[in-house]
Amino acid sequence: MTGHEVWIVLVIAGLTVVTVITRGFFFMSSKPWHLPGWAQRGLQYAPIAALSAVIAPEVFMSQGQMISTLQDARIYAAMMGAAVFFWKRNVLWTIVGGMGVYLPLHLGLGW
Repeated sequence: MTGHEVWIVLVIAGLTVVTVITRGFFFMSSKPWHLPGWAQRGLQYAPIAALSAVIAPEVFMSQGQMISTLQDARIYAAMMGAAVFFWKRNVLWTIVGGMGVYLPLHLGLGW
């Protein structure tokens, strides 16, 4: 093996060890471990924060730049999806509503 390949193997092995230790940390302890109340409250917002971090750039950016036109199907699909969610409180209908706006604008008008 060349030096480059050895380095790759060492990095993979190191990442494996770190992953096993961090994920198995809670199983290695003999005592039950509980999160403090402030941490539990903070973790309630983690899914919302992660979803926002993924969706917002996808809706408002294109090719790493903020969109500069309102002729973008993603904006209207996101607004429809949000409206349907607040109306129905159902994820399936949210997807159906958003895609019902996105597909005609994207495929039909080329937005």
